[in-house]
Amino acid sequence: MVEMTVQRVGIDPRRNAVLILADADGHRLLPIYIGFYEAQSIAMAISGEDIGRPLTHDLMLSVIEAMGGELSEVHVTRLVDRTFFAMIQISVEGRGVAIDARPSDAIALAVRTGVRILVAEEVLAQMQVIDDSSGEDTVDQERFRDLLGQINFDDDVGEPE
Repeated sequence: MVEMTVQRVGIDPRRNAVLILADADGHRLLPIYIGFYEAQSIAMAISGEDIGRPLTHDLMLSVIEAMGGELSEVHVTRLVDRTFFAMIQISVEGRGVAIDARPSDAIALAVRTGVRILVAEEVLAQMQVIDDSSGEDTVDQERFRDLLGQINFDDDVGEPE
């Protein structure tokens, strides 16, 4: 598993929300297309925006904590037919509990708590984009430029159109 962080949340030219995870060096990127509302939730958590009432992800964390649990890690575990799968790892009274989740929901929880986001090497092998600034691998360099060139990170992930 590779530890990754949320690098960006943006909108592609077709108005789809995309989440980009990056390894510690920012060399390996993993784009994950997610739902608009999940993107909005992640962006709000990153910015620290408080709307005064709990969103669904805030509610989920409150329930976990009220039941004596604590989110410990988030794992993006596999990719099947371009669909990502994830697990949230919860510690309850010293016992680990793994719960199936969509990556967008798992990552929305992770950004709220600061827990580690880990991605399976097999997932990265299938979908990662490499930022090879040395220019040695022109195929990956083109994929990297294509990916970032198509996503508008300047637009806030605001209300859907």
